[in-house]
Amino acid sequence: MQTPTQPLSSPPFSNSSPPYPSLISIFLLLAINPIMPRPWRPFAAAKCCTVEDHVVLGNLSRCRPSRSQLSKKVAELTSFRRLSSSDLSSSTSSARFNEELAHSFGAGLYAFQLSELRAITHDFSSNYLLGEGGFGTVHKGYVDDNMRPGLKAQAVAVKLLDMEGLQGHREWLAEVIFLGQFRHPHLVKLIGYCCEDEERLLVYEFMPRGSLENHLFKRISMTLSWGTRMKIAIGTAKGLAFLHGSEKPVIYRDFKTSNILLDSDFTAKLSDFGLAKMGPEGEDTHVTTRVMGTHGYAAPEYVMTGHLTTKSDVYSYGVVLLELLTGRRAMDKSRPKSEEKLVHWAKPYLTSSRKLRCIMDPKLGGQYSIKGAREVASLASQCISPNPKDRPRMAAVVEILEGLLHLKDMAVNSSAWPAAPIAGRNAISAKTKMNNSNARRRSISTKLA
Repeated sequence: MQTPTQPLSSPPFSNSSPPYPSLISIFLLLAINPIMPRPWRPFAAAKCCTVEDHVVLGNLSRCRPSRSQLSKKVAELTSFRRLSSSDLSSSTSSARFNEELAHSFGAGLYAFQLSELRAITHDFSSNYLLGEGGFGTVHKGYVDDNMRPGLKAQAVAVKLLDMEGLQGHREWLAEVIFLGQFRHPHLVKLIGYCCEDEERLLVYEFMPRGSLENHLFKRISMTLSWGTRMKIAIGTAKGLAFLHGSEKPVIYRDFKTSNILLDSDFTAKLSDFGLAKMGPEGEDTHVTTRVMGTHGYAAPEYVMTGHLTTKSDVYSYGVVLLELLTGRRAMDKSRPKSEEKLVHWAKPYLTSSRKLRCIMDPKLGGQYSIKGAREVASLASQCISPNPKDRPRMAAVVEILEGLLHLKDMAVNSSAWPAAPIAGRNAISAKTKMNNSNARRRSISTKLA
């Protein structure tokens, strides 16, 4: 059993290490390191990446930014302070850069050599592959104090970024910055990193049960019980509430089932902070940024305007609640057109107890709290409200969900309930089969009487 790390007191930074990463290292990573491939990649306006349905919108200059522009970009990313020209250096090396990071995070993170990570993953063997996507690949490995004094013996997940893929150097840096500072039971723990030549790697704690996405949508996975789904919903809500409630709020920006990892006890933890961004401060109501995220999860106002707030995360959380309720994906193009987008399909059913039964995940077999499902559906409806101001804060979401844990009113077998509407030509035949089944049931009841 894995022991989750303990949350830090507010503000959420360790007192044993510097509270902020070195601004020099941030700049060198983002801007002027000559060994970094494509640190500023141009995107065409309204371009949609095909891998994993990530949305990447915006238009960056194809020219190399000036130092003042780079300073502004770094300040936007970190919100710590604005860089001056005295902070900048014209060149660096991976060795010097690793020294900068080591100084920034102290003993909080381990700097690994590429040869060490090759060894523990057997040269990134397919036999040790945990997953892959637009970001690159993730392999399983094992570390102990033979690698570094004081390093806990444990299984780890080694993420090797494809620098030509969806996540490049900037996303790698964002993960190092955020997970290098934050410690919370519902955030995946970053153990270390590797920056060597053109390679960028991250080393996380190993999460043995994989992603929530696999458990909800892969046929080979065991069905998640109602209690387990509630535990996951509460855990992820606590993770987001922690980020939103920190002294300098953090917007996660890519909340979805594939980024929710589960440990051996089904404790949920947020992973992949590549798109995370510092939230608005002071009198600012939002931060404006190019739109990045995943179809079906991104808040509509963010997609339309690029205005990002913590309520953007709340919308995405509401979509995941719907996935937990229905067992359907946020976006599923294999379904009829009217059912492709989960939010549009499910929303009319969320306000009626009888209608809600029609869309509950059939894999639950009716074994869930009726009152609990009703409250979760109502909460999901609030979270996906078109008006961000009508969405609850994540701290309030945690409070509501924890209040449902005592409910024990399990529903009866779902076969006695009406099924969700079936689109297309199969609707008539399905209705006929249901009528025949009901007739047989009445006949059996008559005989028993």
